[in-house]
Amino acid sequence: MTTTGTHPARYPGAAGQPTLDTWQEGPHNRWTFAHLGELLPTASVSRRFPAAPVEATDRLDALALPGLRRRLEETYTDAFLVLHRNRVIADYYSPGFAPDDRHLVMSISKSMCGLVVGALIDAGEIVPSARVVDYVPELAGSAYDGPTIQHVLDMAIHLNYSENYVDPASEVQTHDRSAGWRTRRPGDPEDTYAFLATLTGNGTVGEFQYCSANTDVLAWIIERVTGLRYPEALSKYLWSKLDADRDATITVDTAGFGFANGGVSCTARDLARVGQLMLDAGNGPGGRVVSEGWVHSILEGGDPQAMMDSSFTAIHPGGSYTRQWWCTGNERGNVTGIGIHGQYLWIDPATDTVIVKLSTWPEPESDQLHERQNQLLLDVSRSLDQPSAAEETAPESKENAA
Repeated sequence: MTTTGTHPARYPGAAGQPTLDTWQEGPHNRWTFAHLGELLPTASVSRRFPAAPVEATDRLDALALPGLRRRLEETYTDAFLVLHRNRVIADYYSPGFAPDDRHLVMSISKSMCGLVVGALIDAGEIVPSARVVDYVPELAGSAYDGPTIQHVLDMAIHLNYSENYVDPASEVQTHDRSAGWRTRRPGDPEDTYAFLATLTGNGTVGEFQYCSANTDVLAWIIERVTGLRYPEALSKYLWSKLDADRDATITVDTAGFGFANGGVSCTARDLARVGQLMLDAGNGPGGRVVSEGWVHSILEGGDPQAMMDSSFTAIHPGGSYTRQWWCTGNERGNVTGIGIHGQYLWIDPATDTVIVKLSTWPEPESDQLHERQNQLLLDVSRSLDQPSAAEETAPESKENAA
């Protein structure tokens, strides 16, 4: 893989090329999140359907929200798309980013992995009450020796794992280095499998602790029960059933393991199809992905008493986490996939709406930007409580459908 020699003019702050250690940082990420395959090894996640041409659009008037374009620009938006009643009624793309460009979705990748696990649970291939080590004995002696699949799905395991994205000494950065996302250091595990086996904890379960390693453990279990590499399994059980416009991609480490916790890149329209799958009770254009019961369990929300993430509950007091999805617990029943640097897949069951917002915040996390972005998503959702004339007359063409 090679890097490009220069950056597009829309990123005047990005001097020189991104490196393996700077590509996640602003302003470099404004280029790399849309060109990750030029910096890191990736594998395709095949849609197995012919690609359809997508016309560039910039349509926000149907939402009737004054200042919306300014709010999108101020929150570093690269792509914004509103899918209402399975029709695209509004979208926006920043200069230089096209509707058919793939964008790194970071931890929304986790929600996709959760759907694949759900498909295998529905099929009886995975038993949620079984222990992790029943499927992956290589994790014996680690923090995963004892917890169940359900504990991993709900991130209800104590791990000695810091998710501090800017601390070089944190476990999440070691995780990145093992997966090839950063320059390796002496003593780092050779790949993601080896890294996961090093993790320890105090043996307790039941309280929420956000930990990216959990999703990669789920992907390892998926590989074990299906006999497929994770990118292949993601294609077979999810992506191929969405009628996606483009293949997705996922970064892979030296062992060929797909970075399930954060490595997927796809278009905004195709990501919206994942949200529509949830609104359609688990059924996609290419067949059922998960059962109606699996989706219902997510939309119902997890256990608020288990939620220990104060930054999430500060915005969503009744919030919870289940099956790799964030549940707001608000009166609208909003459920969302969230990724660092401002990635959101927002589901509003009250109006049959999916909102995708792909961004490149300069920093991984920002309480202020999270609050502003959540308010924006709520404002858009509430604006659709009463259908507008613009929605009722939306054209029926393939180009306007996700």
